[in-house]
Amino acid sequence: MSRALLVIDVQESFRQRPSWELISDPDVAGKAARLVDHARAKGDLVVWVLHSEPGTGTVFDPELGYVRLQPGLDPRPGEPVLTKTSHNAFTTTGLQQLLTERGVREVVVSGIRTEQCCETTARLASDLGYRVTFVIDATATNPIEHPEAPAGRSNAEILADPRTLSVEDVLTRTEYALAGRFATVVRVDELTGAPVTA
Repeated sequence: MSRALLVIDVQESFRQRPSWELISDPDVAGKAARLVDHARAKGDLVVWVLHSEPGTGTVFDPELGYVRLQPGLDPRPGEPVLTKTSHNAFTTTGLQQLLTERGVREVVVSGIRTEQCCETTARLASDLGYRVTFVIDATATNPIEHPEAPAGRSNAEILADPRTLSVEDVLTRTEYALAGRFATVVRVDELTGAPVTA
């Protein structure tokens, strides 16, 4: 086993936030499930990663019960489920040790959010010497507000602000930043060998 699929933060927490209605791909769990099926068929390791913010009272606080995988994502016995408290999947988990013990040299990255936890994990994995495949359409994100935008705005106000970075722009920026530097950027169909339809 030399490759591992990382399914990062595809968790119920995100669906509990008002911003979920602006998510770039509401079916990100379905795309992740396709990757999981493919990885299992190839004999690759599947690693599940959840994000937790204990004691915050937010949807990422495990006390509220939302720090769990979205429906349709079901780890099998022997598939590690890690909980992180940092943006990347390495710093606050035993992921690197786990991958080393299993002889993994390549990681495939999917999950939520594209430019945050997924991209940060991909960059760190590359710096640690892993070959990284980033499945851009098996990641999802939200529009990003301008740093000086007031807090607490509605989704409509966020979208109406011309300074807001659209989900399309976020995805494109991540692809440009990673490709050829930190990762090979692919689509689900390319990785799984599924026929591409027009």
